[in-house]
Amino acid sequence: MAVRPIVIWPDPRLREATRPIAEVTDEIRSLYRDLVDTMYAYDGVGIAAIQIGVPVRMFLVDAAIAGQGDAGSGGERGADPLAFINPEVLAMSGEKEKADEGCLSFPGIYVPIERPRRARVRAMGIDGKTFEAAGEGLFARAMLHEHDHLTGKLLVDFVGPLKKRQIKRKLERHVEDADGHVHGEDCQHDHDHDHEHGQAHGVALPASRSGA
Repeated sequence: MAVRPIVIWPDPRLREATRPIAEVTDEIRSLYRDLVDTMYAYDGVGIAAIQIGVPVRMFLVDAAIAGQGDAGSGGERGADPLAFINPEVLAMSGEKEKADEGCLSFPGIYVPIERPRRARVRAMGIDGKTFEAAGEGLFARAMLHEHDHLTGKLLVDFVGPLKKRQIKRKLERHVEDADGHVHGEDCQHDHDHDHEHGQAHGVALPASRSGA
């Protein structure tokens, strides 16, 4: 459908409360297609609706990461990404592992984060049916990372004050280079206009494609 601009931190829209989706309508299906197009345009493996400025409880995970299809080859896409609508984390393992994570809203930034190795999530799919997904490793990490977006939790919440300031300076320069204005937490103007951003990466995939 369309590639939408990614909202880059410290844009305050990333902290907005997300609202549940009552039913899968044509509008939600259109949003899903925009999320798919945007995720792949930014070389991602996951994306949350709030990352394109739509504060609803919905995120996507690449089908290959979710174990539901092969990755595309030769420039072709694989199976459609798995949609999680109104997701609920049902269980997480006590066993944890640490790995670098990035985020489409934090281009060029990677943060080592310790997360449960396994997770189980209940959600509604783009077909309107409720399902449960159990994953481990990267799939679990991707689900938990994207679920964080729906609660306003971001990569910078996993680092100390000094690192947070460094990340903020870097991303402010990134946005200034892109459109000449920094959309920060203290910005006073209307944030509803679109602005272009460069390529961003997300949940780290060693020696492979990344993005969330």
